[in-house]
Amino acid sequence: DGAGTLREGASGPEVVDLEQRLLRIPDVYRDGSTGGTYDAALTAAVERFQIWYGISGDERGVYGDDTRRALESRTGPVDG
Repeated sequence: DGAGTLREGASGPEVVDLEQRLLRIPDVYRDGSTGGTYDAALTAAVERFQIWYGISGDERGVYGDDTRRALESRTGPVDG
């Protein structure tokens, strides 16, 4: 895992950023929480994003370098 890798059980501002980005992709994390906890629902949303966009460099449901690059390129900067 790279330094910025997030997975189920993680929490904090990096997880909030991930949640906010996923909410900007239609139907990936519909009605998802932005509470900052990497739970089963967030894991499923990350996996859904990986499958829909053909991201194969990271473990399914884990927000690693390849998934981060793909998501950031589709969502741009997050306010705040």
